[in-house]
Amino acid sequence: MERTGIPERVAVVGSGIMGHGIAQVFAQAGCQVMLHDVDAAVLENAECRIRSNLIALFEHKSKDPALINEIISRITMTQSLSEAVVAADFVMESASENLELKIELFEAIESFAPASAILASNTSMLRISDIGKRVKDKKRLIVSHWFNPPYLIPVVEVVRGPETSSETWERTIHVLENVGKLPIRLLKEVPGHLLNRIQFALLRETLSLLQDGVATVEEIDKAVSGSLGLRLAAIGPLRGMDFSGIEIFWYGMENMHKYHYESPDPRRIIEEKMKAGHVGRKSGKGFYEYEPGSIVSKEEKERDEKIMNLLAVLYPQQEPADG
Repeated sequence: MERTGIPERVAVVGSGIMGHGIAQVFAQAGCQVMLHDVDAAVLENAECRIRSNLIALFEHKSKDPALINEIISRITMTQSLSEAVVAADFVMESASENLELKIELFEAIESFAPASAILASNTSMLRISDIGKRVKDKKRLIVSHWFNPPYLIPVVEVVRGPETSSETWERTIHVLENVGKLPIRLLKEVPGHLLNRIQFALLRETLSLLQDGVATVEEIDKAVSGSLGLRLAAIGPLRGMDFSGIEIFWYGMENMHKYHYESPDPRRIIEEKMKAGHVGRKSGKGFYEYEPGSIVSKEEKERDEKIMNLLAVLYPQQEPADG
């Protein structure tokens, strides 16, 4: 580790939707990054996406575009897991959300990585105690859960397992702070961590309202982003209750709880889309339709521009480093 708390060498294992953006953040902070994937095409797409992300970011902030090539030069692509992690100070696993895959992956990572390296998982749902059950040195295991797009969203959930050392916990938080992130310390590990527990409760009710024909896809998205979304972004849910009056929410919950969607399986509408092959942006169709063939869609570019504008107001102190 460098004296600044930023790791000199980072390995990112899995370069898909999340991995390429995580690698970008570390490279922007000055780290030498090994970006791993078993699929050469995924690695090629990752480099294109990173360049596109940086171009948009530098244009938005009026930064010197000459720095883009320097940042990308810090990232080495590899299909070899051992090559990716053998000299790493900090390993970020970002593979598919499959427990057996992650168990095997962490066992292999431990066999190749230096004994001093932190072994972190970007899992969005799983517990590190389950993922790392075949890892011998469990003191260096931790969850570092980023959010999409990881090169823009400041929050990263940090979750320690029952055997995670205090040193691993503090070093991980320090690393995240030094690459421009906002680590959120979870006091215990639970499936889904903190934010996905909240997000999936919201999605459960959203899907039930869509299935019942209460409003269209477009109207639901407009309604949430133009009301709750703005308020939640500004102050979060609990301060929002304080400002409105907690007693209002007590009465509201007493009246509304019986109407909330309580089916044991709320996934019917998305199950139908999966069967039809309409799985979202990557297939060209989900709840919306997308132009095929583009590595970065115009809708993703529009999303990033909106997020960058919001970040400038809400989190001016979270400026990512360009080391």
